[in-house]
Amino acid sequence: MKGEVSYDTAAEVEVEVLDSDLPEADAPEAVAPDGMGCHAPAEQMAAQARASGNGAVLDQFAKDYPQGPHDRPESMCPAFGSLRVGLRMRRVATVLSGSACCVYGLTFVSHFYGARRSVGYVPFNSETLVTGKLFEDIRDSVHEMADPERYDAIVVTNLCVPTASGVPLRLLPKEINGVRIIGIDVPGFGIPTHAEAKDVLAGAMLNYARQEVAAGPVPAPKAGRSDRPTVTLLGEMFPADPMMIGAMLAPMGLAAGPVVPTREWREMYAALDCGAVAAIHPFYSAAVREFEAAGRPVVGSAPVGVEGTHDWLAAIGDAMGVAPEQVAAAQNAFIPAIKGALAANPIKGRITLSGYEGSELIVARLLIESGADVAYVGTACAASRWSAADREWLEARGVAVKFRASLADDLAAADGLDPDLVIGTTPVVQHAKQKGTPSLYFTNLISARPLMGPAGAGSLGEVINAAIAGKERMDKMRDFFEGVGEGDTAGIWEGSPNLRADFRAAHQKKLDKAARAAKAEQMI
Repeated sequence: MKGEVSYDTAAEVEVEVLDSDLPEADAPEAVAPDGMGCHAPAEQMAAQARASGNGAVLDQFAKDYPQGPHDRPESMCPAFGSLRVGLRMRRVATVLSGSACCVYGLTFVSHFYGARRSVGYVPFNSETLVTGKLFEDIRDSVHEMADPERYDAIVVTNLCVPTASGVPLRLLPKEINGVRIIGIDVPGFGIPTHAEAKDVLAGAMLNYARQEVAAGPVPAPKAGRSDRPTVTLLGEMFPADPMMIGAMLAPMGLAAGPVVPTREWREMYAALDCGAVAAIHPFYSAAVREFEAAGRPVVGSAPVGVEGTHDWLAAIGDAMGVAPEQVAAAQNAFIPAIKGALAANPIKGRITLSGYEGSELIVARLLIESGADVAYVGTACAASRWSAADREWLEARGVAVKFRASLADDLAAADGLDPDLVIGTTPVVQHAKQKGTPSLYFTNLISARPLMGPAGAGSLGEVINAAIAGKERMDKMRDFFEGVGEGDTAGIWEGSPNLRADFRAAHQKKLDKAARAAKAEQMI
């Protein structure tokens, strides 16, 4: 090209022409599965999934993870949740079936969050998708991978396009060479959040393990069985929290069981072999269904703060048939220490809180008992019977609680309630900082701390108070950068941007005309 500037010799490299590089007229005709890809609207993908025989799967998702007044909250691809659960388990392989762009993004994010193993991928094209060859490729892949010396289980996950096209993972063998094969569908158009996708895999694994237990003896956990009745803990939490919960259960003659999602397969059997289940995170609907099928009672809320710990210990004692005097002994042993920790680390200031982890309500309870004025709590997860007690407790104290909260809900609270601190997701934190309001990212700075018992009571005060105290510094930064990178000054300019008011006016007329036409169509 005349006038082209080159910086290396890349343009001089000879390009080998393959059949796939031939002009479209000379290339074999591609087969279109359904005229859509992973960019298609959710409604269209869901309709195609039902037409392909996956209606029952979507109906179960709708029951387990009911949506709110809007389609779904803004969140990352839900498959990240189930992928992360699988990658954290020892001797478990993970295979994804989906569009290459989706697999790339999910693999990148999983390694960004510390995954130290490969993610399997079964690629496809239009032809293999519609002819059933994709399913055969998946089946061949798991047969090739099923090495009992390396794996206890292989998890195969359908992403949006294979789910919409009805790729039948249910037809995979249940086990190969002693390796369990678990196929799940985790479409973005059926599961609202990545937190709830964790439940999809946890529930599928518990279902498999429960059937194994029903069929006969199963291996004992590596650490052996507890000599006391156990309470299984449902929901990922800070590593110190299960130990703290175990210490609070000890005076009642109980022990903390495994945390579900587990870190290895044998823990599934121990999780099912419990006296009760503590739904620390209340959105694990599929897992709860498996525990209830096994005859295990489920207790909501968590031992946070004074009132939360008192009520939770009483509920666990009732579910496990513990004598009232033993429950009182546990309460008397830990509640004074919790009161002392709260008094030593008071929090002063108004806070709005939002997130997508599922623990937002219990964190809000702890903040309130620490002295904070929590005006709003938003969670991307849906309401459930296991979160009812926390919701009632918060609303009785004037807190606005929003389930299936959208980004717009969280931003409106941050703007309208005049908080001293905003705790939220990345876009909420960014919005607050642009306004000069101190803010903290919920996932990395709040939920990644101990919350239970005396350890949790004093864990939030220092970081919360330090953030609120930074208000003056935030104001200085906002004033210094006022107007930079906004509107017409966005980007990098050597001089002033060329503003054309006439172009803007003409374009606005086109937008207004299109809006009037769309409104007229709605009225017909």
